[in-house]
Amino acid sequence: MTPQAVDPANPGAGAAVKAADRAHVFHSWSAQGLIDPLAVAGAEGSYFWDYDGKRYLDFTSGLVYTNIGYQHPKVVAAIQEQAGKLTTFAPAFAVEARSEAARLIAERTPGDLDKIFFTNGGAEAVENAIRMARLHTGRPKVLSAYRSYHGGTQTAINVTGDPRRWPSDTGTAGVVHFWAPFLYRSPFHSATEEEEGARALRHLEETIAFEGPATIAAIVLETIPGTAGIMVPPPGYLAGVREICDRYGIVFVLDEVMAGFGRTGKWFAAEHFGVVPDLITFAKGVNSGYVPLGGVAISAEIAATFETRPYPGGLTYSGHPLACAAAVATIRVMEEEQIVERAAAIGETVIGPGLRELAERHPSVGEVRGTGVFWALDLVRDRETREPLVPYNASGEANAAMASFAAACKAHGLWPFVNMNRTHVVPPCNISEAEAKEGLAALDAALGVADGYVA
Repeated sequence: MTPQAVDPANPGAGAAVKAADRAHVFHSWSAQGLIDPLAVAGAEGSYFWDYDGKRYLDFTSGLVYTNIGYQHPKVVAAIQEQAGKLTTFAPAFAVEARSEAARLIAERTPGDLDKIFFTNGGAEAVENAIRMARLHTGRPKVLSAYRSYHGGTQTAINVTGDPRRWPSDTGTAGVVHFWAPFLYRSPFHSATEEEEGARALRHLEETIAFEGPATIAAIVLETIPGTAGIMVPPPGYLAGVREICDRYGIVFVLDEVMAGFGRTGKWFAAEHFGVVPDLITFAKGVNSGYVPLGGVAISAEIAATFETRPYPGGLTYSGHPLACAAAVATIRVMEEEQIVERAAAIGETVIGPGLRELAERHPSVGEVRGTGVFWALDLVRDRETREPLVPYNASGEANAAMASFAAACKAHGLWPFVNMNRTHVVPPCNISEAEAKEGLAALDAALGVADGYVA
């Protein structure tokens, strides 16, 4: 999509939007008095712009969900058409948009994950997947990885493995964390991907042994961790987890909320590894975030548990017609425009090579990792020691280097995804080659600022 002309500058309208926001909107994950939200006037394709007329290339895809970009006309039209036909209806009924969305999703999930439970987003999907696993197995515990994010609701936040968990961690949620493989910052002192994968599997199996296999309902993993750093697992690791789960009767849950629907160059990231889990959670890219929607894709075995036994869970807006119509239109657009294939190709031919070329010239880049349109630059103060550019979970002055880097990106018309010592490159899956190169040029300039903090 070619972006439309930016709306005429209207600073007065922007000031009014900002004033109302500051007076009444309570923002997530923020100290309310320390933030300064940008007032957004519009968006289309890979771009958005403010009321001063400044346009930004969005390398965040919102929160990694606008997989087909902003305001795709076919999806907007589908939402409008559905609103004119049937705006909403209770979840206990069969509704065309809901049935068709479930059918299209089930056609693309691996294996026999052919039943779809709809939620309003990813956190609720994780909540319900864990509930299903516990009821299916009759076991209480859930294992999940450090360096992970699974959502902000009560169970999902306890399953999460990053610092956003800490203020809400009850210590009684039945969650045990373990180390997943990550060679660049290996907890296992590995020298190769093969070593890292084998040692991580041994560590997981030891954790299961000490926790008691008969107490563990599920292992929950992001297929490729997103916000935590886009660490592609080594060959054989996920297959090894699948084997361990089968051996101990543990439900294997893959969280594809961020990695699913084309982001990695496949419909689901599990396809890269030839693994079929028991449950897949999804959201975000299923309809490019146009209307809130998430869900759980359920295997035949787990679905059978609830064939004559009621599933004790539900949501008023489960399978909302507007959200499902947006999903149907999004999936069809992705097929028609070969967006999944385009994501794979641009990652292989433009983004990946471009990021590796930047790493050769910028000493602040410690590692480049990713696939499709799902990449991370690990920024460091010292390549030899791999000391992060800022400390873990840094804030305030301790985070000055990353704050300066982000400001430099924005000054060059690029809106970056920055988390801890990383910048993620996660634009829409249908970003053009020219747009990708524009973003890489802005990153090149901003990395010059990060280089100034290298020891």
